[in-house]
Amino acid sequence: MNVLALMIQGDAVTGLVAALLLLMSVASWVVIVWKAWLLKRAVGDVARSTAVFWQSASVEEAQPKVAAFDREALVLPLIAATRLQAGGTLASAGDRSQQLTRVLRDALHEVLHKLQYGQVLLATVGSTAPFVGLLGTVWGIYHALTGIAAAGQITIDKVSGPVGEALIMTAAGLAVAIPAVLAYNIFGRNIGRIEADLEGFAYDLRELLAVAGPGGKAAERSKESVDAGARAS
Repeated sequence: MNVLALMIQGDAVTGLVAALLLLMSVASWVVIVWKAWLLKRAVGDVARSTAVFWQSASVEEAQPKVAAFDREALVLPLIAATRLQAGGTLASAGDRSQQLTRVLRDALHEVLHKLQYGQVLLATVGSTAPFVGLLGTVWGIYHALTGIAAAGQITIDKVSGPVGEALIMTAAGLAVAIPAVLAYNIFGRNIGRIEADLEGFAYDLRELLAVAGPGGKAAERSKESVDAGARAS
């Protein structure tokens, strides 16, 4: 009994279960390879992008520098969101700190949605593939029992084929589910790290621009305030 014999000897239900498991396996491995590549780049890019941002003199100067490192566009949307809309709309209502909180939250949600893409598929495959394989197992045992009943006696040729079919389906379901579950857990941990870094950057960016203004030149503003106080005294 092998996979080829299973497809030849099996009926429509067996073929449907095998095709479904194959489709789930291909889909999950495509997502696994793609997300492994994306997250590997993202971890380093976010760290380098935030570092070069804080080494810049202003937000305008930082944007082209960040663009050179942020290949997956995870940090740039947060910076671009700080360009607040003109007055006269509900989006511009409230003080600057409130506006920055709103736009940075929306931009952060979009970035995290990009990072989370494919996780639902992996979770679905990991949780359902064993049961799809179990369906094939039950169907194989059913064939074994009907073969025994039709023969009127237990013979190896009536039992071995359906039982082998059942065992192959069980193994196939586990083989599809285990990589998906492992990848889901590993990717979830990496996404959590990146999410924490982006949330911290968004918070610091809001605090900076709420105090320093659109240009982000906090040091110059502080110096002007000190000079003004010295002249007044």
